Amino acid sequence: MKKPLIILTGPTAVGKTSLSVRLAKMAGGEIISADSMQVYKGMDIGSAKIMPEEMQGVRHYLIDELSPKEEFNVVKFQEYAKKYIEEIYARGRVPILTGGTGFYIQSVLYDIDFTETEENREYREYLEGLAKEKGPLFLHGELQKVDPLAAEQIHANNVKRVIRALEYFRETGEPISKHNEEERKKESPYNFAYFVLNDRRDVLYDRINKRIDMMLEAGLIEEVKRLKGEGCTRNMVSMQGLGYKEILDYLDGRCTLEEAVYILKRDTRHFAKRQLTWFKRERDVIWVNKDEFSYSEEKILAHMDEILIQKGILNERRAEDDRV
Repeated sequence: MKKPLIILTGPTAVGKTSLSVRLAKMAGGEIISADSMQVYKGMDIGSAKIMPEEMQGVRHYLIDELSPKEEFNVVKFQEYAKKYIEEIYARGRVPILTGGTGFYIQSVLYDIDFTETEENREYREYLEGLAKEKGPLFLHGELQKVDPLAAEQIHANNVKRVIRALEYFRETGEPISKHNEEERKKESPYNFAYFVLNDRRDVLYDRINKRIDMMLEAGLIEEVKRLKGEGCTRNMVSMQGLGYKEILDYLDGRCTLEEAVYILKRDTRHFAKRQLTWFKRERDVIWVNKDEFSYSEEKILAHMDEILIQKGILNERRAEDDRV
């Protein structure tokens, strides 16, 4: 029998955090964060990190695990997540992957193999130099020439992933997008439910704008200032995240604060749109449109509860006990 796995994802600012905790309490689950930024210590405001008091006693993983000076990528995420999944099973609990990084989720759900390519340090250093000399857009253009689909899926600012895609093409002669598509067709080793929380586009964009205003009020500028003072630079993976690179540009005098906030809001909306495009391509997803449930978490949870019972992920008797 396949072991159970619950996924709760969706675009940024849609409201995954609050719902994930309630879902975990209902399902007897523990949460593994599928977020590329919340893994970093001290990067709380810009990553919209869940705080200990919001966890309500639910155990969380891959929150505050690494220094911002360490690199975190999909290979590391998969390694950590698989280890934590086994620990959660050992305690008789259900693992719940929560976060908006679709590639991270896919890597675990279909156990994607990342061992096919051997690292070519010389070529990687050449590409890194190219990015510094001519800029991320030039490097992204090189990817566009050999793998247009990957270029569409990977943002130009995500230099690490652009480099990995170019490395893969050089070493195999095959576009990484084709490799990822083949991996995506693999059967999952889990009995899973893949929930995508969604909202109307206008509501979501309004939530994004308001969230960024709240981040600024909560001290985002001071947070980035502190990180900069601790030696975090723009070429680190952590500082390339939304909310950090824009404020860093402001602190470095590359733009005004007004321009930085405008770019941050615009790029976060674009990011949410790309996230939705990713999830629409995924198989076996269960769309949970908040407006169809009158924005009631109780109604959404009842719907999820029913699906989890149907799939045999959640025992009906146990579900009833947890609802009482």
